[in-house]
Amino acid sequence: MKANETTKKIKANKLISSNERFRRKISFEILKGLFMNYHIVTYGCQMNLHESEKIAGVLKGLGYEKEVPLEEADIIVFNTCCIRENAENHAFGNIGALKKLKREKKYLLIAVGGCMTQEAGKAEILKKKFPFIDIIFGTHNLGELSSLIEQRRRVKKFLLSVHDERGETEDGISPVRTSYPNAWVNITYGCNNFCTYCIVPYVRGRERSRSAKDILREVEGLLEEGYKEITLLGQNVNSFNSDGRGEMSFPELLSACASFGGKYRVRFMTSHPKDFTRELASVMAKRENVCNLLHLPAQSGNNRILSLMNRRYTREKYLEEIAMLREMIPGCDVTSDLIVGFPTETEEEFQDTLSLVEEADFSSAFTFIYSPRTGTKAAAMEGKIDEETAKDRIMRLVEKVNENTRKKSARFVGKRTEILCEDFDEKKKLYLGRNEEGRMGYFASDKNLIGEFVTLRIGQANGVSLYGTEENRL
Repeated sequence: MKANETTKKIKANKLISSNERFRRKISFEILKGLFMNYHIVTYGCQMNLHESEKIAGVLKGLGYEKEVPLEEADIIVFNTCCIRENAENHAFGNIGALKKLKREKKYLLIAVGGCMTQEAGKAEILKKKFPFIDIIFGTHNLGELSSLIEQRRRVKKFLLSVHDERGETEDGISPVRTSYPNAWVNITYGCNNFCTYCIVPYVRGRERSRSAKDILREVEGLLEEGYKEITLLGQNVNSFNSDGRGEMSFPELLSACASFGGKYRVRFMTSHPKDFTRELASVMAKRENVCNLLHLPAQSGNNRILSLMNRRYTREKYLEEIAMLREMIPGCDVTSDLIVGFPTETEEEFQDTLSLVEEADFSSAFTFIYSPRTGTKAAAMEGKIDEETAKDRIMRLVEKVNENTRKKSARFVGKRTEILCEDFDEKKKLYLGRNEEGRMGYFASDKNLIGEFVTLRIGQANGVSLYGTEENRL
């Protein structure tokens, strides 16, 4: 029996290998009558992750069947990020590595989009450096991707389409969601804040809010489909409809999103400290299904550096907001973004950021070395911090953040916490899911519980991870 199974596998592998060799030799005109598949490479934030789901929706609409490993794909789409130099370097390296594959697979299409292509001059650099790319598109015209691919199918000609202004929103695109039981929902696009270190307003455009009616319709539909956690996304969700032209403020929208029937959670990110209000904290306190977790990027703990960053709040105001939040929601977890090595930052000013970690009592934080972005005000500032000093500071900051994270996780040991089971870890042979505070909980089960809320008794904490036992199995 085993011998027969082995023979079948060998024959199947030979057939797959033969098919792939055939596909590599044919033109797209022949290929389009066969099954076609895609691969999407995503860099960056949650906004990009959700945008890649929309890209997958576009590809599905064009007849591409499913996502497959990169080497097996008929089209490869890069959704890039330019928030930091490392992200750009990774994208350049991975695009360059496709030169050989493109030469072998005559029908393969390669498209590059995302924030990096929208950055001034980068699309032209990509075109020159990688002439085997078929399509380059920008962040403002995702809705045009379908027609660009169809045009490239008809004509063997490189296509570049990067708009200066954003076109219509992508509300007409049905995303292929990949994060069940969690779902991302855009509420705004772009940003008006112009922090001096940030390229986002230049590549994503000025802030625009979606219609509250459309957002609520999308959320309701997702809940009807069985999604159990909704995350509202925007560069600054707090300024939703801040121009006064919309029918709802963000606190009102958040409350409405949390008012549908059934058991589910609502999260949101990112909040800007300059716009955080008591009204928003009040909605978080009143609505039980809004998670007791706030991501509130501080970026620095020093007032001079905050001013240079154009953050428009002080350390004192930031800490007042945290105190107000925890007065209304005792024990509410707060996470943050922190930058070290901003131009002219002194050791004493860096120490202010270290002390902020303790005073704000962050449960975790994303930490970064300042990365100059061409076109931003900070890139032209004098007083660049040398690499050795910046690396020393980031290591000390990470150590301080991790110390706080371990303390915050340890408080769950011996207690119950509810997680939303979202996946199975093949290596650990454990199910996993997050509690409302964002901690990942691992547990064993003899049945598939993905998509279910599970109460765990936590026996061990390791960094941001918790390990427990199903309460009903004790």
